[in-house]
Amino acid sequence: MFKTKLSESRAWGEFYTLKLMHRHIGAIAALILISLLSSLSGTPADRAISNVWEGFLWGLADPIISLNCLVGIIAIGLLSSVFVWGAAIAGSFVFAAALGIVIHIFQLNFPGTEIAIAISTILFGTMLMMPNQPNFLVLALTSISAGLFQGYANAESIIGAGMLPLVAYILGITLTLFAVVMSAREIGVAMGMGEINRILPWKISIAGFALCAIGIVFLSNSII
Repeated sequence: MFKTKLSESRAWGEFYTLKLMHRHIGAIAALILISLLSSLSGTPADRAISNVWEGFLWGLADPIISLNCLVGIIAIGLLSSVFVWGAAIAGSFVFAAALGIVIHIFQLNFPGTEIAIAISTILFGTMLMMPNQPNFLVLALTSISAGLFQGYANAESIIGAGMLPLVAYILGITLTLFAVVMSAREIGVAMGMGEINRILPWKISIAGFALCAIGIVFLSNSII
């Protein structure tokens, strides 16, 4: 009797995990679609943000408008699921992005921002294609660097705005980054990426190949 209840409990747990993973995948797929549509529509990079509400809304939107930035965020979430302390990697990335915005506001120069973002996307894709788990320190440093450059690039939208719209923008971008990266992390955990000595699933390798391809396209466009 006890074994039957235990097996039923495990079955319900697996069903709930699978259902939750599908919801996360659906949400991320929707964000990718929005990013593609925004790129095709030629959404302008420079916008006049005049109040707190506009600052908050653009903060929510900016991380998902650029496909290159969005896939990098997803990759960080997937890779962070490999480690027990992977949430610290995700948190460091979000904090670094906010710091990148502040650096841009203080007019400190980061040359080659778009190139750096594209290269980081390629690196993340390569890590996902590797048969074994990536190195924690390398992933952490790459995530922090990517966060700084992404935050710096996104800050183009807020130049010239007042203090309150700036704070609202940083809050909005932080919420979006955290939601996307943690959703991707949950997907990775549900796929078993966090198991000890686990070889990364082949589906993740395909995703890594796609990320590399996207990064190469954006890198070529940035260099030309």
